[in-house]
Amino acid sequence: MDMSSVGREMLTELEGKRNAKYLDQAGLPTIGVGHLLTKSELSSGKIQLGGIPIRWTEGLTDAEVDAILAHDVEDTVEVVEAQVAVPLSQPQFDALVSFAFNIGGGAFQHSTLLKLLNSGNYAGVPAQMRRWIHAHDGSVLPVLVKRRETEIERWKASV
Repeated sequence: MDMSSVGREMLTELEGKRNAKYLDQAGLPTIGVGHLLTKSELSSGKIQLGGIPIRWTEGLTDAEVDAILAHDVEDTVEVVEAQVAVPLSQPQFDALVSFAFNIGGGAFQHSTLLKLLNSGNYAGVPAQMRRWIHAHDGSVLPVLVKRRETEIERWKASV
């Protein structure tokens, strides 16, 4: 299953799209649509995409941002597909990919949300998503509250 164009548009809107480096809500160096720059990318000034180095230090073109997003989303899609053991509708899949993209594949793999979902508890997913709204210091981030509600809306959408 792939993320739909509706899901990708939602993800882009939730993450924001920036062609130059910025610090995300957690203060981590980021570029494009939520691409966290690795130590290697920061030191080299390049993002490797399919063996092709993309210089990011002077900013990215829209086409480069889109290519990096497609790669990053593909990685997240693989995590969701590998971990979810129950059937999903397209809106549910889109919501989970957006959620996992935001919290990270490792956190998604070890989440209570995934355990509940894989036990067949689809109705429990929204409440579990709403738990993921805190900054590292424990404070509630309004931007994450809004994001989770958007993801929940997508989760509940009809096909």
